[in-house]
Amino acid sequence: MAVYSISDLEKLTGIKTHTIRMWEKRYGLIEPARSPTNIRYYDDEDLRFLMNIVLLNKNGFKISKIAAMSQKEIDREVAKITASKGKNKDNLIDAITLAMVDLDEVKFNRIVDKSIAEKGMEATTRELLFPLLDKIGVLWIAGSIQPAHENFITMMIRQKLIGAIDRIAPDTYASNKKFIIYMPEGETQELSFLFIHYLLLSRGFRVINLGPNISIPDVQDAYRVHRPDFIFTMVNEAQTKIKLDKYLSELELAFGKSTILVSGYQAVVQNYECPDNVTILSSMNNLLDFLDSPKKKIIKQIEESLPNLGKTAGNGK
Repeated sequence: MAVYSISDLEKLTGIKTHTIRMWEKRYGLIEPARSPTNIRYYDDEDLRFLMNIVLLNKNGFKISKIAAMSQKEIDREVAKITASKGKNKDNLIDAITLAMVDLDEVKFNRIVDKSIAEKGMEATTRELLFPLLDKIGVLWIAGSIQPAHENFITMMIRQKLIGAIDRIAPDTYASNKKFIIYMPEGETQELSFLFIHYLLLSRGFRVINLGPNISIPDVQDAYRVHRPDFIFTMVNEAQTKIKLDKYLSELELAFGKSTILVSGYQAVVQNYECPDNVTILSSMNNLLDFLDSPKKKIIKQIEESLPNLGKTAGNGK
């Protein structure tokens, strides 16, 4: 059983400490236990209950009304909120956070699968799953969640991304452009990397994913076989000790006939001048703009040609 301080509850639920204490005194909603040295603490059941209260309160239920509800009534109303269409992002993140605390795979899948069915994998990942990971990262640094919680939610998101990748059939490639993607030695940010794989496939590119912990000579082996148009990699971790200017020069020499795309926190903050065939993508939006730019150019050309087509038709009358 995990043990939480009242400040942990504040970080996990977003409710200020003084508000939680007021709810305790005025409504008796939760009652902290005390250690042998008289230190207040809360357990998983307290956290779960408080998160349900917060979800209801955000959706128009007054605290006085919630205090008068039975546990079954609370559970029923929470289920209605998390199952309803058109719910806001904060509600969903709160609901998935609760699924994480419960280590509840069924609840996680129900919420995320519904969002994917309504919005698609790309929007669900960008609007729901990655903001959730940002929240979890803050909680982890603060020591407010256990390793089991973080590992559980990471593995669940990983499964969703891999499943989405697998569902894109190779015969749907709409482009003859080819990517080799990989993570350098020491890199561990696999979820972002898997999402990049999905984005590329969803836009019709062919992708050869070499995975994590790959050296430049290993990439060269694949390069000789596939001769890709693009090479994509991510440099996030400071502990990899990659000297970015040297690394970019090595990439230029090794893959001079391909366009090299580099993303990740270290690539952005180190801010080196890039070789001619290397592009630093400072954000996910930069990558999407790069991927979608050929499509945008085609659309623009079509739009620009429409007035001319109209004039031609008019002259022919």
